[in-house]
Amino acid sequence: MTNTTSTFVDLDELLASARDLALAGRWQRALRLLDTTTCEAPEDRARLALAAAEVALESDWFGGTRLTADRAERAEKEVPGGDWDLDFVRLRHDYLRLLRPDGASRHGPEGKAPDALAELRRRGQALREGAPDEVRRGWASMYLGLITDNLFGERDAAPAHYEAALRAGESGGDDLLVREALRHLGDHDHDAGEHERALERWRRATALGARAGMIPGVLSQQMLLAVLARDTGDEGGATALATEIARWAEAIGAGHLHGQAAGFLAGIDPTAPPQGR
Repeated sequence: MTNTTSTFVDLDELLASARDLALAGRWQRALRLLDTTTCEAPEDRARLALAAAEVALESDWFGGTRLTADRAERAEKEVPGGDWDLDFVRLRHDYLRLLRPDGASRHGPEGKAPDALAELRRRGQALREGAPDEVRRGWASMYLGLITDNLFGERDAAPAHYEAALRAGESGGDDLLVREALRHLGDHDHDAGEHERALERWRRATALGARAGMIPGVLSQQMLLAVLARDTGDEGGATALATEIARWAEAIGAGHLHGQAAGFLAGIDPTAPPQGR
């Protein structure tokens, strides 16, 4: 005979715990926590399913898994009338699939279907216009910038979106949105040769990620600091930092990030546009 125990936990606290686990790179544990939680109210089941889709997306992004499509489909069944946050998960997932169809990642529409790119940008614009609050409008602006920057290769047009995201994150107290905006504004500073400005933004982005407990995100941000160290002549510092990033990324199962660090140690710049552009 099996004994079962029921424990009542505040749903907001449980969802926050699952999010913290996901930020720390414990994606499977976060999903197990969500999957073993039972709710009777339809709106609570919808929140659980949405949280699971968001965790799955973090796992796909950093861990190289392919969990989001199924999780988003499950969430859609719990929210048949549609939901801004679920639509945003789908936008981010489709951006990821277009960004890394074969492990590639950087600037430009080469090899990508123009119709798919245009539709993704249209969806981003619709999410920005229909956002229920300023922070979520900022997140939509952030992804409009990423789509403009990394899929369309329109480098001059992207920073305005990042600046809008930065303002929204700072006014709304969303450290992760601020981190994301600083990360990509610093990328533009770096490309323009403004290394001091890039360093300032990237250091702040690293600290914000650390404060949020975002282990894979902190490592990805440190990868940019390693790039900057190499660019400014500190090859020893760059190599030491990248070696530790590779070690940590492998330990937590962040396969894409481990590959970036290994490539960097072999002389590849992860911020460089693809060859031939």
